[in-house]
Formats: sequence, structure tokens, C-alpha cells
Amino acid sequence: MVAVSVLLALLAAYAALELAGRIAGTESRRKLFWLIGGATAMGLGIWAMHYVGMLAFILPVSVLYHYPTVLLSLLAAIAASAVALLTVGRERMGTASYLVGSLVMGLGIAGMHYLGMDAMRLPAMMEYRWGRVAVSVVLAVVISLVALMLAFQVRQDEKASRRKLLSALVMGSAIPTMHYTGMWAVVFRKSNAPFGTEHAVGITAVGTLAIIVISCLMLLLATAVALIDQKMSVERARTEAAREGEARFHLLSEVIPQIVWTSLPDGHLDYCNRHFFETTGIPEGGDLWLKWEQALHPDDLPLTKDLWDRARRGGDVFELDCRLRTADGGFRWYLVRATPVRDGAGMILKWYGSCTDIEDQKYQQQALEQQIQKRTEELAEANLRLQSEVIERDRARKALDEQSDRMVRDLATRTERATLLAKMGELLQSCMSKDEVFAAAIGFAPKIFPNSRGAVALLNSGRDLAEITGSWLDCVLPVPAFEPAACWALRTGNPHLVMARDNTSRCAHARDVDHTYLCVPILAQGETLGILHFQATDEVPTLADSELSLKTTFAAQVGLSVANIRLREALRAQSIKDPLTGLYNRRYLSEMLEREIRRAVRSELPLSLLMLDLDHFKSFNDTYGHDAGDTVLRETANFLIKSVRVEDIVCRVGGEEFIVILPTADLGTAHARGERIRTKLREMTVMHQGRSLGMITISVGVATLPLHGTTQKELQDAADAALYRAKQGGRDRVVDAEAVISAQAVAAELA
Repeated sequence: MVAVSVLLALLAAYAALELAGRIAGTESRRKLFWLIGGATAMGLGIWAMHYVGMLAFILPVSVLYHYPTVLLSLLAAIAASAVALLTVGRERMGTASYLVGSLVMGLGIAGMHYLGMDAMRLPAMMEYRWGRVAVSVVLAVVISLVALMLAFQVRQDEKASRRKLLSALVMGSAIPTMHYTGMWAVVFRKSNAPFGTEHAVGITAVGTLAIIVISCLMLLLATAVALIDQKMSVERARTEAAREGEARFHLLSEVIPQIVWTSLPDGHLDYCNRHFFETTGIPEGGDLWLKWEQALHPDDLPLTKDLWDRARRGGDVFELDCRLRTADGGFRWYLVRATPVRDGAGMILKWYGSCTDIEDQKYQQQALEQQIQKRTEELAEANLRLQSEVIERDRARKALDEQSDRMVRDLATRTERATLLAKMGELLQSCMSKDEVFAAAIGFAPKIFPNSRGAVALLNSGRDLAEITGSWLDCVLPVPAFEPAACWALRTGNPHLVMARDNTSRCAHARDVDHTYLCVPILAQGETLGILHFQATDEVPTLADSELSLKTTFAAQVGLSVANIRLREALRAQSIKDPLTGLYNRRYLSEMLEREIRRAVRSELPLSLLMLDLDHFKSFNDTYGHDAGDTVLRETANFLIKSVRVEDIVCRVGGEEFIVILPTADLGTAHARGERIRTKLREMTVMHQGRSLGMITISVGVATLPLHGTTQKELQDAADAALYRAKQGGRDRVVDAEAVISAQAVAAELA
């Protein structure tokens, strides 16, 4: 019976962890259902563990139980479970939440235990040792605190992870500890005094079995329902994400000025953007593959079909130059390219393709080939004339050249390597990313060190593993990745040279390398990024000591370039970001708005501007202080970022004024977006130092290209004038700018 009570506690603990995850990951409408059902199942499990544990305590007299008190103890267990689930279901947990939740839950569990003891009716007196009673209550509170902390930590684990099982084991073992401590606190003494038997019943073996079975079924059912709901939630999220991704792809493909198409794994075309039909002049509708057959040049159709079938069967990238029909009846050259997208098992989910106009490149290539052929013929004739003269002169110079070559070869080699190293340094200073730096370094390495094989190993983001990212001259290491402690250069931060067949201090990652090798750390601002590994070859079995300085300089230049890139990235972020809100500043706005205007004019698409200003912002600073005003600005910035599309740009231009750039949005769409932002912002509650700062309202001015201007200044002035009219009109409203050209002129300009 003791073992059964512990098993029930373990089941209740695991069910509590699963139910806590469901309550934390469920919206408010369903959270009440999970709270009631979870508290009932968990409370029943704790209560059953208590009574099975009491039944395990054998007394030499018959024991009856006062069932109203028993039901009251069950309610106490359910209430304690509800407090626990409600506490861990919160989004954030502080110290106060842990302490209050554990205190209420612990007192509920202790109350359940001692109510259960009070329900016993027997010819004996129960004497409590209050010191032990206090210990049991303290244990209940401490156990509750540990249970809340464990449940909060593992509530979001989707599967039965090792951490979740260990947490359930700790919680399930701790709950019986409190119960048996409480039993240890009571002493039964035989008494001949009569005791009340009204509403008292005895517990038979069948009743005990029923309590155990019903409790187990309830806990297993609650756990199963939680797991099923969790799996369904994950599937719903994946389906929604896939649907949104497909919609974003279609929206993007319709905006870009290029032919975009997709195909199912069997090769059946299921989508072509509008640009395909506009370019070829073929009407929309019907079988897309038949449309493609109409668009392809008859001479290119057989080859296209054959290559497409091969790529589809092999799962390779499809790439072909072919001619497509134009709307005027002619043909233009296009580069058709398709890439398969695979799932985790490697199965093709879909093909994504594009068609790029290469008509001009084709003509340029043909002209270049003709020029090359002509120059080649001229050079061949000149070569024949000079060949005889060169042969005679070479014979005379050969002896002298051989002597000179031997003297100059070493100097030339050193000069060439130094020149290459200098060129590499210049190239590295122009690199924009770490990947470009290491790609350039791996490209220059075999030229600078032609007699040494080598490889580059970089530390991952966690700095717990070094991975081989590139090599030259067929350099092979026994392992593709190794721990930093496996390399002496990474341990010491200094170059480490190991001679062939010297086992004194070999690196673990090169234990099977028979040749002499050298490991040089790559450092950037005192931080180790990885190592450069050099190996001798059979032709040159040693690494000269004179090359150690050159190789160290090679690694230092790579590290210095990475440090420069980091510095440029930091300076760039500081120059375009507002330090308070994290939004882009006025400088970035000027650059991006000019670029988006040129893009909109070139693509003949609309572009809108929202200028927003917080109403009565000065009153926030005067009433609550500047810290509260900063809080309002930060919360407003976060709200704006969440309220716009991915391609939209949000900037803070000064004080409480913001500007939102809306590419491809016309005046109606921009006005609706401004109204939605204004309405939702009124519903937002901003808390500062534990109190609400009141309702936040904004005034919005809307301007659209080209209706309100075609330059950056015209659009900003128009939006600013509309914002001023919104302020004069009573604030908390969205006002469109006054048009500088008529709607008919806009339509004619777009046409």
C-alpha cells in the first residue's frame, strides 16, 4: 500500500507537469477548463495518495471514516492543486509569486492531511506532537515551493524529456514525505470512551481498490488529454505557419518584376505569377504546363522536357537557357532555374523556379566570343613568326638563365608570398562578413604556402566545438569536429608545432597525422575564433622555422579583419538606431525613404507614409516624470513594430513623433492601417512602477505617392501637414494629406 501511494504521487506529479504546460500555453477561454479539470484530477491523485497511505497504517482496532470530513479534505486537495496550476500558468514568475503560491498550496495540502486524520472514527485517542506537526507543515510548504519551481521550468517541454521525468520523480517522492511525516506526528492511545459513528463508513478492500483505480484512470486520462491537446496545438501551429508562408510567397512573387513559378514533386506546375502571362501574352487559366509549351520556342521544347524530367527524377537543381515567347510574338532568352525544397527525411516537397531575362547577356557573349576568336587567330600568326627567333635566343640564354634562376628563385618566392600576403590583407579589409574573410583566406593559403597542406577550424556559437570549415591541397584531419581542449593552440593561445613521430604533446584532433604539423590560433580582439592547421607533405616533409612568422602573420591578418568587421557592424548599428526605442532614426529614414520612392516609381507601384504623434505627451512627463515618458515611447515603439508588415519600416524621427513607410500600400490601405494602429493603441495599457499611465492616443497624418508628391520632402511635408490638421481637429484621429495632383492624373501616371 505504501508503494501504491508513492506510485499515485508520481502519477499526480507527472500529470501536474503536463497540465501546467497546457494552462500556460492555452488562451484565456480554454484556460478555465484546463484549470478546473486539471485541479480535479491532480487533487484527486494527491487525496488518493493520502488515503491509500493512511490505509497502509494498520491499527489493532477497526477504523471508520466520517465521509463529510473526507469530502472536505478532497476539496482542500483540489483547491491546493488549483492554486498550484494557476500559479505556474502565469507568463512570468517572481519571488513573491513563488512564495505566496507555495504557502497557499502547502497549507492546502497540510489541511487536507489533517482533515483526513480528523475524519477517522476509532476507539482510541490521537495525540499530536506539535513539533513534528510543525515539521510536516514546513515540509508541505517547502515541497510546494520546489514543485512550483520545477513545474514552471518544464511546463513548455513538448515531449516526455529526461528533465520532465526527473522533475516528476522529485515532486512525486516529496509529496509522500510530507504525508508520512504527518503520520509520524500522531500517537494513538486506546480509549474506552464512546465515539460517534454517524455519517461514518468503513473502507473495504473493494473501496480501496476503487479509489486506486479511479484515481489512476483520472490521472492517466488527464495526462493523455493534455498530451493530445499539445500535439494538436503543435499541428495547428505548423499548418498555420505553412499557410502564412505560402501566402507571403505568393504576395512577394506578384510584386517582383520577374517570372516566378512552382511545381509539385511529380512535376505538375501549380503556380505562375502574373508576370509570366504579361510577358508572354498568354491568357491566364487552364493547364499551366500547356501554357509553358506554348511559351517555349519549338526548338527548345524537347531539350527542356528532357532536362526537366531528369532533374525531377534525380532531385537535382534544374537550370537551362531557353527562349520564351514575348507578347509581341518574338522570343527572348531566359535563364530558367528551379530548386527543390525537401523535408527532414529528404523527400521533395515542392519545386520553386524563376526565369531571368538574359537576352542582353547572350548578345554580349556572342560578340565577345567573336572578338576572342579574332584575337586568337592574330596571336597565332604572330606566335609562328616569333617562335623561330625565340628558339634561337633561348638556346643562348638557357645556360645563363638557369644560373640566374637558382639565385633569384628563393628571393622571388619570398617576394611573391609577401606580395600575396599584402594583397590578401587588402582584400580582407574589403570583406563584409566573416564568411567572406575565411573564404578569401582559404583561397590565398595554397598560393602563399604551396608546400604545406592546411585546414581552417572555427569555434561554433557555443564555443564548445571546433568544426573544420575548409581546407586546401587535400588536407585531411581524422575528425571533422573536435572540442577546444583537443588542440594545444586553443588551450594556450600560442602557435603549437609538432614534429613527425613526436608524441610529446600531440593534439587529439591530429592523433593519426604522421607528418609534421603546426596549429596557429586565430585571434580577434583577444577572443579566439579557431585555428589554422598546417601539415607538411611528402615532397617537403618539414616546416621551416622561418615560415612560422609568416603563418602567424597570416592568422593575425584574418583575426584583424574579423575584428574590423565586428567594429563596422557595431558602428553601423549605432548610427542608424535610436538608443531609447531601438527603432531606426532620422538618418536611416532619409536613406530608406529615398530608396523606396525610387523603387515605387520604377515599379509603378504606390507608396504611403504614416506620420504619428503621441497626443498630450508632455503631460506624461509633467505628471509621471521623464522615466514614465520613456516607458510610453518604448511601449509605443514595440506596438508599432508588431502592427506592421515585414516589409514596412518604422522610424522615430524625434521626440514623440514616428514615421511608418508602407511600400505598395495605396491611400485607402494606408488610412485603414493608420486607423487600426490608432484604435489598438487606445486599448493598450502601459504600466510604470506598478501603476497605469492611462489611455494613449495618437494623431496620424497619411500621404501617398504620387498623389501627395513624388519626392521625399514633398511626402514628408504632406504627411506633416495632415498630422497638423489632425491635431487641430481634436487629436486622436487619422487625416489624409491634401492631394497635389488629381486622381485622374495619378491613374494616367501609373498607366
